[in-house]
Amino acid sequence: MIIFMCKEKSKVIQRTEKGAERGMKRLLKGKSQSQAVVLGRYDGQLKTQIWKSRYYYLMLLPAIVYVILFSYAPMYGLQIAFKNYKISLGVAASPWVGFKNFTDFFQSYYFVKLLKNTLVLSFYTLLVGFPIPIIIALILNEMKGKFKSVTQTILYAPHFISVVVLVSILNSMLSPSSGVVNTILEMLGMERNYFMANPNYFSHLYVWSGVWQGMGWSAIIYLAALAGVDVALHEAADIDGATRLQKIIYINIPVILPTIIIMLILQVGSIASVGYEKVYLMQNSMNIETAEIISTYVYKRGILNSNYSFSAAVGLFNNVVNVILVLLANKFSKKVTQTSLF
Repeated sequence: MIIFMCKEKSKVIQRTEKGAERGMKRLLKGKSQSQAVVLGRYDGQLKTQIWKSRYYYLMLLPAIVYVILFSYAPMYGLQIAFKNYKISLGVAASPWVGFKNFTDFFQSYYFVKLLKNTLVLSFYTLLVGFPIPIIIALILNEMKGKFKSVTQTILYAPHFISVVVLVSILNSMLSPSSGVVNTILEMLGMERNYFMANPNYFSHLYVWSGVWQGMGWSAIIYLAALAGVDVALHEAADIDGATRLQKIIYINIPVILPTIIIMLILQVGSIASVGYEKVYLMQNSMNIETAEIISTYVYKRGILNSNYSFSAAVGLFNNVVNVILVLLANKFSKKVTQTSLF
């Protein structure tokens, strides 16, 4: 029996013995003999476990390579935020300018307005766009049969509309001459209005069109969390005479609360960043007062004018602010609700 077991494990032992011995030699320096033996055994067991799970690590390898190539390798280029980057000189040879790109942005005439417009869109989106998918998920969870499937399909469909098509729909529906909205207003005895050119309407159009497009898709994660609600809890509530609303408030919401908190922390971490694509497409010369945000300003000055150092500096500033917000939100959530990302 012993001989049979040795034959089965011989290959694994041969591969791990050398690694374990090297680990013990390294650990013997400054360690007692008993500590080195324990750590050496742990090192050998770890290598054995890795070898046993080698096929799982092999499947994980493409994802690791992807993250390294597209998330960590580009971080080498962050140094151009502190340089006067010239394409002809390259990243390494471009001259250092310190924090000049950051001070240029902070001292810019547009800085306060850009920051204000960005934060208005971010907080408005968070205030309106975050709770609606939760409400949608709670409503869908109460539906049954074909009506639920049809409703889900209708709500999910806008997510697959591209940003360009969405803005085109807005321009068509809100056109002052032939738009559906203005036609209805005229029928009601009201004046036509060019909504897309009015700076007072820009934030409302941006946020509510985004809510319409994403609320169904964002509700999926909450529906998945609701699927984990114990049926016995609802049965007990039915016996006690609880109404449907009471079951939602006292059973469903507490169950998905950890998921809600995690999603809120992640969304808080993107407050300083608003994507430029949709805003840029909705901009025009008449609504630029409220439509110009940090990302569109960086795109115009940094990318179109080939000022790559400036755009890298502003992007780094946004990312640092987002990281700080995530850490603060996570710490606050952990202290108050005992739920956090880490």
